[in-house]
Amino acid sequence: MKPSDKFLQLQAKILACNLCQAELPLPAKPIIQISQNAKILIAGQAPGIKAHEKGAPFHDPSGKRLRDWLGITEEQFYDANLFAIVPMGFCFPGTIIRNGKKSGDKPPMPSCAPTWRKALLEELAHIELTIILGQYAIDYHLNRKQEKHKLPVTQAVMNWQEYWPAYVVMPHPSPRNNIWLKRHPEFEAEVIPRLRNRVEDILHAQ
Repeated sequence: MKPSDKFLQLQAKILACNLCQAELPLPAKPIIQISQNAKILIAGQAPGIKAHEKGAPFHDPSGKRLRDWLGITEEQFYDANLFAIVPMGFCFPGTIIRNGKKSGDKPPMPSCAPTWRKALLEELAHIELTIILGQYAIDYHLNRKQEKHKLPVTQAVMNWQEYWPAYVVMPHPSPRNNIWLKRHPEFEAEVIPRLRNRVEDILHAQ
């Protein structure tokens, strides 16, 4: 399907956005992958420093693990007609420093999702599966933002069948979550096989 003028205009505005520049550690550089033909949406947190440098999402160990979880090739992953990759924040937000050491990335810029997300998701009309990675995407996509107690990542992942098959909730594939994965072997034993089958069915129906 040829992209609409509205979609192309929105895409251009997003890629040119520098709304948060004063709060960013590096020049604003929105990192997204979108097409109106996409069937699977990956909703993560925000690009890491390697994604910022490469100009493409998940160019790091997290991406390698995520592709393994999905059972797909790198070529498939970076095909915008198959996968839309739309994080909660489009630019690298910076690194948290604790006691002089790096301690993960900062949260997504808070104005990004309210500014762009609703309009963009409305243009992705053919999404059959949304892959939700981490707390910020859970808060947005599972409509828990207004609740007093947010839905924790572990609870959302363990209750994955509640959202299936339109959504699957997953921990972030970062190596920082290796301890979580060891504590919850049922995730890779139960969820991943079902997820791979679902992804395969959607891609083969193209």
